[in-house]
Amino acid sequence: MDKRKENGGHSTKALGIDKRKNKYLHLLEEASTDEEIVSVIKNLKLIASAGNDVQAIRLFLEYYLGKPKETIETTNINFDAEKLSQEEIKLIKDSLDKNY
Repeated sequence: MDKRKENGGHSTKALGIDKRKNKYLHLLEEASTDEEIVSVIKNLKLIASAGNDVQAIRLFLEYYLGKPKETIETTNINFDAEKLSQEEIKLIKDSLDKNY
């Protein structure tokens, strides 16, 4: 039986103040009107479309469309796992443990 429920569930929020949020976010919200934000976005779109500013293009598209999902390339390699040495198996295991 999964005991995580008894330890606060699946939440990653800290009790009290959520430290993942920008502490200045409320100040930005108070200092900006909806019209100003729309103006900034339109200016970013103009910068992105006017020239070859790849960073501006990327930023605009990430906010508009969302960040693209990362994909993992897999190759279909046919090999006989029984032919691997213990050292090769350990290297593969260590690499997987390190990266995942």
